[in-house]
Amino acid sequence: MVRVAVVDRDYCKPSKCNLECIRFCPVNRSRKKKAIDLSEDKSRAVIYEDVCVGCGICIKKCPYNAISIVNLPDEFEKLLVHRYGENMFKLYGLPAPMTGSVLGIVGQNGAGKTTSIRILSGQLRPNLGRINDPPTPDEVVKAFRGTEIQAYLVKLFNGEINAIVKPQYIELARRTLKGTVRELLVKADEKGSIRDIVAEMSLERILDKKISELSGGELQKFLISAVLLKNANAYFFDEPCSYLDIKERMRIARVIREFTNPSKNYVVVIEHDLTVLDYITDHVAVIYGEPGVFGISSKPYSTRAGINTYLKGYLPAENMRIRDYEIKFRITVKSEVKEEAPYPLLAWSKMEFQYPQSGFKLRVEEGEIRVGEVIGVCGPNGIGKTTFIKLLSGELKPSIGEVLITAGNVSVKPQEVSPKLFSEETVLGNLKAASPLAVDPTSWLYIELVKRLKLNKLLERRIEDLSGGELQKLAVSTALAKDADLYFLDEPSAYLDVEERIAVAKTIRRIIEEKHKAAIVVEHDLLLQTYVSDKVMVFWGEPAVEGYSNKPVDLREGLNLLLKHLEVTVRRDVETGRPRINKPGSVLDREQKQKGIYFSVE
Repeated sequence: MVRVAVVDRDYCKPSKCNLECIRFCPVNRSRKKKAIDLSEDKSRAVIYEDVCVGCGICIKKCPYNAISIVNLPDEFEKLLVHRYGENMFKLYGLPAPMTGSVLGIVGQNGAGKTTSIRILSGQLRPNLGRINDPPTPDEVVKAFRGTEIQAYLVKLFNGEINAIVKPQYIELARRTLKGTVRELLVKADEKGSIRDIVAEMSLERILDKKISELSGGELQKFLISAVLLKNANAYFFDEPCSYLDIKERMRIARVIREFTNPSKNYVVVIEHDLTVLDYITDHVAVIYGEPGVFGISSKPYSTRAGINTYLKGYLPAENMRIRDYEIKFRITVKSEVKEEAPYPLLAWSKMEFQYPQSGFKLRVEEGEIRVGEVIGVCGPNGIGKTTFIKLLSGELKPSIGEVLITAGNVSVKPQEVSPKLFSEETVLGNLKAASPLAVDPTSWLYIELVKRLKLNKLLERRIEDLSGGELQKLAVSTALAKDADLYFLDEPSAYLDVEERIAVAKTIRRIIEEKHKAAIVVEHDLLLQTYVSDKVMVFWGEPAVEGYSNKPVDLREGLNLLLKHLEVTVRRDVETGRPRINKPGSVLDREQKQKGIYFSVE
């Protein structure tokens, strides 16, 4: 067995702990050669993997959850591609891009997806685990001899591949890029295709906006457009769907295929929205492992087989079980609807509201939310969903109609999450400020919020050190921990992997049922929406001009209405129950449209 030991350098603090990890190590007591010791500068612990026996005592003794040790079969060491440093993350194997098809990558956050595309794009040279003696390009190519990736690496190191990457976290662009959308797109245009891209991506209304003024969805579309304007032969898109509504996700999926020319170029997409990943890709590689410790890339599967094997938790080509449970998706149909609460928690009549400055007008049908219900909200960005919540909470007053039964306190998780959202310096401090029970290990709230979302390992971490996914989970947890009557969660799935999305969905349902409250969830991921919602409200109209909403209806009826507006048909996968988008003009697409069934649960 090979041991992979990881010591988080940011959270290993020998000066603040009593070094029980070193004092209680049985190897240190019984042998002259130590398994764990302090580094030369005394700043952190160092684990010697060739001496460590993997007993796990140091893991339990560390008060900051800074140590991880995993045992792997010896043969994996032959596949080692990169290690960031001593006692740091290891990546085994690489997904193999190929011309003629779009390669999708799916897997948990922290398992090496972004590291893989950094290597494939030439941003990071693989060191094969040789930290102090990095290999030459020829040695790297030789290490991949006989594999599909060898030919690609030869081209990469010879300078034959010109790669461009759309980064995962788009907030950095807001802070670093200066100028208007028009100015920056003109600078990025190397193909002379700016007019076509602007038209296809529907960017006309934001061309004169400064980058700092863009919403999350607008910023995402701008960055994708800038990448598509580059004259490259390898395109990498790291989570291109965050902050985009369902209509825009379908748009960018189509545009990416059209403007990257996969028949001649390499195209790789990392995406956690499996509906979009299924729609845009031809092959899928699964990256699995222990997040933050090691990651392993699978062989490429056909798209349907790759996604389904990932959800099932077993990869047949590798004969590897990556999860001890299977992810299945449910659809709530009339026979499954739970008994309704005897009274509504909140109710409203037909309402209209218009902003005096922008002129945007919203019309909402009457409706109600009962105790224990989760209402899903779907529709384009800028169509009035947030305005609707402000009307329900009393922040805005309708010009016509009224809120008949008020919900009292409303807890809001906004769409865009950044360190500025939090008032306290640490994860623990923010959870405690939301509710003392959230940090009490004996309470049910701690188990549902902190343990289920794996925030217990992050309690001592500072907010500015958290990744986008970690910030998202903390924002959801603090919103749900607060004492409120109605919880409004705006796009809680952004930056989360599939397993984290399911965990968030389960947490939302559990909290709402236990607290006897209600929630409204704005979510563009059909997979999560079908998992978490009892009923659905559909918003449509012309963004920034006029919006309409139906009353809450059952999930099947609501999603059918939404997809009808989008002119998209969806079927369920027979193996996993996940929604799958039919190719436009396909036999299934035509048959479902003729029957008026845009969302099929059969």
